[in-house]
Parts: sequence; structure tokens; C-alpha cells
Amino acid sequence: MTMTESWKLVQTIGDKPVGSLTDGDVVSAVEFDEKGQYLATGDRGGRVRIYEKTDVSQASSPSSLRRTITGAISSHHDKGPGFEYKFWHEFQSHEAEFDYLKSLEIEEKINCLRWCKSMNNSFMLLTTNDKTIKLWKVQDKKKQSAIAEFRPKVAPKNGKGVSQIQFPNLHPGARGIVSTPKRVFANGHAYHINSISLNSDCETFISADDLRINLWNLGISDTSFNIVDIKPANMEELTEVITAASCHPEQCNVFLWSNSRGSIKLADTRDRALCDTHAKVFEEEDDPSRRSFFSEIISSIADVKFSRDGRHILSRDYMCLKLWDVNMESRPIRTIYVHEQLRSKLCDLYENDAIFDKFQCSFSGDSKFLLTGSYHNYLHIYERIGKGDVCIEAAKKPVSKSRLNLPRPKSKKPEEVTEMDLDKKVLHCAWHPSDPCVAVGALNTVYVYHNAEVQKQMAGGSH
Repeated sequence: MTMTESWKLVQTIGDKPVGSLTDGDVVSAVEFDEKGQYLATGDRGGRVRIYEKTDVSQASSPSSLRRTITGAISSHHDKGPGFEYKFWHEFQSHEAEFDYLKSLEIEEKINCLRWCKSMNNSFMLLTTNDKTIKLWKVQDKKKQSAIAEFRPKVAPKNGKGVSQIQFPNLHPGARGIVSTPKRVFANGHAYHINSISLNSDCETFISADDLRINLWNLGISDTSFNIVDIKPANMEELTEVITAASCHPEQCNVFLWSNSRGSIKLADTRDRALCDTHAKVFEEEDDPSRRSFFSEIISSIADVKFSRDGRHILSRDYMCLKLWDVNMESRPIRTIYVHEQLRSKLCDLYENDAIFDKFQCSFSGDSKFLLTGSYHNYLHIYERIGKGDVCIEAAKKPVSKSRLNLPRPKSKKPEEVTEMDLDKKVLHCAWHPSDPCVAVGALNTVYVYHNAEVQKQMAGGSH
């Protein structure tokens, strides 16, 4: 597989005019299912939308893809890979709440969503806001409705009439998509939940907030096990917070979490039940020449992921994307400076709070490529081995440029620095589990890109 400029925009989902946008329309989570047949998105309004992968030949017409309920769904059939993600279902996952004990408003925003292993013709999704995790069951089935039926009057021998009695009966209706909350995992976290991750045993999952990580069973909603607790006896002694957590893709006893100090810790539940003492810590020593007042802020890790084989770890902080080998803890095997040109503007970024933006990252299905986002609606696709970098502006008319042998940050010339629109940013991204297809969220729009050349190479290699 080689890095080329053949990444094409094949679909935009949820695109609305800027004037009609609301804060609740902003995309806050993007995730493919295990087979890539469905794409789920969450937004700040607490809604979850699911799109089904459909062959273009099965679509009636491009105009039929425009749905007012989700905004326009635009497809590019002449450039596309022969498929598109068509709107399938939408449901309200979370509502805004108010914690009267803490006088705190709990937003309905979907912080994270994860697909569970599918069963029969139904699908299971885990969704969470700041406080509550929910397990949803989504399936295509016949809807039933209760209709009251009346029995006629009966005249007994005594001559006294009996009033009519209503008997509700269930009547099958038309087929439709039904979403049902199967479990509500509440009261497990005192602080804001930042991530959830499904375990490889498909029976348990972990959830992380600022100070604790809990282990849950999908079938038990009222009990969880605390496996990491970094809360000090005196909160004034707090030096770090948990920023993300992820389960190993093959070993259900191994998981990792990242913190605000830029380190990643790996633990094994076979060693002890409370994993406050980690088995490994992946941490790089600070370069004194790059230290500044903002070093602690920009070193906070926003997202961390295992590769599919569990051999590598990918982490993203504000400035860098780092690739780690699980067998080497001292330093990453590769450090990629995503937007190094912003280092001289950290003071301005701090004043407008942009420095606290959380960019996600992702491996490709074969772990050969890395994906992350940046400002100006840029998404970056890097080769895991090599220097290839494709930078694409997520827009209906994207500007793509491939850079090979990227310059080192120290050799970056002043004239190469360009202005970036900080209001346009790709924070959320996901890679198809098997195809060279990525989905990224920018404001209220999800952009789907596909690489036809890489798809041909993969098809040729499979024979």
C-alpha cells in the first residue's frame, strides 16, 4: 500500500447552511461498527444517528438522499467507490439534566459512543454523556400497537344489562427501526466521563472520568468495579487527571489510560484488582529547549488507541501525534508534529481557549496508516512506516496535498507558516475497519473519504 493523492470526498452528511446551525447540531462522536456496514454519529444535542452502507446501484436517485430530518446527504457518484452511507435511524440518547445536590447542569452532549458485537438482526450501542452511560438496542422489526376493542352487551337471565368492557389487543403493524434502552449505567462516576471502551470478551467495558476508571458488565447496570483510582486524600495534592482509556483488542485483562502529564500507563487486572500501580508507563522526557509556560497544557493527551493487533499505541496531544511500541516505553518510535506552525501562537490560543481543544486519532484497519485532525478543517493521513502525509481540507471542494519527507520542526522556514482558521477544526475521526475509508466530523457535518487506488491494491493482494 502506498500513500497517494487519490483520497476523494464521496459523501457529506448533515451539511446545513451556517445560518441555521445550532450548538446541538455539532458532531461530538463518530464511529464505524465492527464490519463497517453502519456509521454512527453523536451530537451535542444528545442525538445518535445511524447510517447504513448501501450500494449506489440500489439507491433510487441522488435526490432521494436529501432528508430534512438530518440535513442534506450529498453523494458524489461519479467519484465514489460504489457505495454510500444512507440515513437509517435516529434516536434521542440523552436529555439535559440537573444535579440538585451539586447545583450542576448535566449536558446532553454525546461524549463517546461504541458499537457492541451484533446479535442476530439487532445492534447494540453504548453511549455516554458526562454522567450516564446507556446501552441501546436497535433493530428492524414489526411495530406493534395496542388497540382497545369493545365486547357487545350481554343480557343475562335477570334482565340487567352489562356495560361494555374494553380489552386491549396487540396488532402487528408495518416494519420499522426501533431503538430501546436496555441498560442505564448511572451513578458510577462523580466526575465527567471522558471515554468508554468495550473489552475483547464482548461482555464487559470500562469507563473513565477525571480520577477513576470503572469496569462494568453489559448485563449488570447497578454494580461496577473500580479498577483505577488516582484521587488523593487531599485534592490539593492532585497532579494529574485521566484523559482517556482503552481496552486491549485481544487480551481482556489488559487496558491502558492516558493522563494530563503526557504519559500512558498500561495495567493488567490479573496482577491486582485495583490497578493503581501500572505494569508499564510510556513517557518521553521533555526537551528543555522546547519548554514553555504552556508545556503542561499542550502535553495533555486527548486520545489514545491500541492498534488492531495490540502491538502499537497511538496517542494525540495538542501539538503531536505519537506512535509507541508496546515493548519500548522510553520513547515513541515516531513523533509527528501536526501543526507545529501554531507553537509561536500558544499565548493567543490560550486566551481564546483553543489550546484546550481535544483532537482524536485512529489507526487504519490494517494498522498501516494513522489518522488525525487539525484546524482549518484539515485531516491528516500518515504512513505508519515512512514519511508519507496526505493533508486534506474537509470541504465539498477539498484541497489535497501530499508531502513526502516532511521537514523537521527546527528546519521549518517562516514562509511556510500559513494562517489557519481556528473556528474550523476536525476533532472527531474514525477509520473503516477493513476499507480505505475514513469519516471525520467538522461542526455539524461528517465527511466521508475513500481511496480507490488503495482499495484496488487490497483487492489484488487478497487473491
